Amino acid sequence: QQQHTLLKRASRTSSRSLSLREARTMTGFDDALRATCAKLAEPGKGILAADESTGTIGKRFQSIGVENVEANRRFWRETLFTAKEVEKYISGVILFEETLYAKSEDGTETLTEILRKKDIVPGIKVDKGATIPVGKDGDGETDTDGMDGLGERCAAFYKAGARFAKWRAVLKIDVEKALPSADAVEANAKSLAKYAKICQENGLVPIVEPEIVPDGKHDVEVSKTVTKNVLTKVFEHLNKENVNLELMVLKPNMVTPGSGNEESEKDDLKVAEYTNEVLFACVPEAVPAILFLSGGQSEDAASRRLNLMHKMQKESDKTFPWTLSYSYGRALQASALKAWSGDNSNAGKAQEAFIEKAKSCSLASLGEL
Repeated sequence: QQQHTLLKRASRTSSRSLSLREARTMTGFDDALRATCAKLAEPGKGILAADESTGTIGKRFQSIGVENVEANRRFWRETLFTAKEVEKYISGVILFEETLYAKSEDGTETLTEILRKKDIVPGIKVDKGATIPVGKDGDGETDTDGMDGLGERCAAFYKAGARFAKWRAVLKIDVEKALPSADAVEANAKSLAKYAKICQENGLVPIVEPEIVPDGKHDVEVSKTVTKNVLTKVFEHLNKENVNLELMVLKPNMVTPGSGNEESEKDDLKVAEYTNEVLFACVPEAVPAILFLSGGQSEDAASRRLNLMHKMQKESDKTFPWTLSYSYGRALQASALKAWSGDNSNAGKAQEAFIEKAKSCSLASLGEL
């Protein structure tokens, strides 16, 4: 049914797409971008986010007593990428720059080549972190760094085998301070749009990630209002930059209560209902795929709520015009990381745990969990 829906969407948008293309400068990469989008939008599959910075993966390794060195980072990621039948559930992998160029343990091929042989699309994190201050002093709001030289870096990453990219914008909710501020939302939406345009001009499908982090005690209604405002502004700027919406992927947060709210892991029905409502209100049908970030949710909650969104739509008179699936990091890796615990003889157990979670997410993305 979902494949039929996607075919109907393609048919509905074909006439509109012609006028969109007439209004844009053709990049020369359109066919390649379209093929990448088709792969990333395959029903029943999602993206593995393995683009943790050296600092972030260090924190994960610290939790299991593993030293944060290149050899351990490479071993861990190669363990995930070589898991049996990973290609059944994973369509693409977001890589950190170190991993894009890393060789396999035996030195015979790159990790990027391992993915491509499995028909998994390699992607690349291109932002340099949410470090540019915006808004009022003391509020801690940021825009994301990495715009300088982005075109040249995208071209180099394409040459190295990457076919999509990711840029993460970080926004936070603070009800008392009225955050996120209009300035922060505007700045991040502009940056996401500029990044997306530069990616398309250099052959990379942009994953547009406006993350509203779950920190705080706010309720799900506040999250709904903020998420709707942010997505509206993001698409406003994507249109201003003439980004081809058919050749991008959206990676939003689900509409969840703050992590400090006692309902944060409980209110599944409202999370699913409000997330669906916001997406239908804000995301144009031309976008081929919406792949959620897990946003600090537990592994179970991230798959449970995705499953519920699909079940709700199956019971309604609406169908999703986009593939609605996952782009998870922690929610795919946490159990596997614990199973490995830095002992390389546990690699097989780690792969089994990873595939178990990937299969669960796959079923959830079809409403069949």
